[in-house]
Amino acid sequence: MGDACQENDNSKGKAAGYKTWTIDESNELLNLMVDAAKRGWRDSNGLFTKVTVEKKILHVLNEKLGCQKTHPQYLSRLKWFKTRYNNYSKLMLFNSGFGWDPVTKQFTAPNEDWEEYFKYIILTKVIVRTLLEIMMI
Repeated sequence: MGDACQENDNSKGKAAGYKTWTIDESNELLNLMVDAAKRGWRDSNGLFTKVTVEKKILHVLNEKLGCQKTHPQYLSRLKWFKTRYNNYSKLMLFNSGFGWDPVTKQFTAPNEDWEEYFKYIILTKVIVRTLLEIMMI
């Protein structure tokens, strides 16, 4: 499998030298963040400060996996986690018929449920676009 830290071959349009996050790194980061939250290391807004991330989370991650992840890379992965969580949460709003196929690693649902889900997504985008247009006036 190679090193825990791998350089991207730039095939996906990333900047040269960009270090992709491996599954092990992502999982370890998530575990460290949960541990930090349980220890009460969040600020009054419920977030981790830059100092906390650099000294207590990334330091341990880099030591354990031999990586050199930085705060901007952490912020990028945090955004990725949030996007995945939000997508999953939206899907679960319509969980009446949704399931998970562990073989294909895909969500499953009757066509009717997918149609309702996509109608919701489209409606949400229309509402956001309309609100942005109103705010620009």
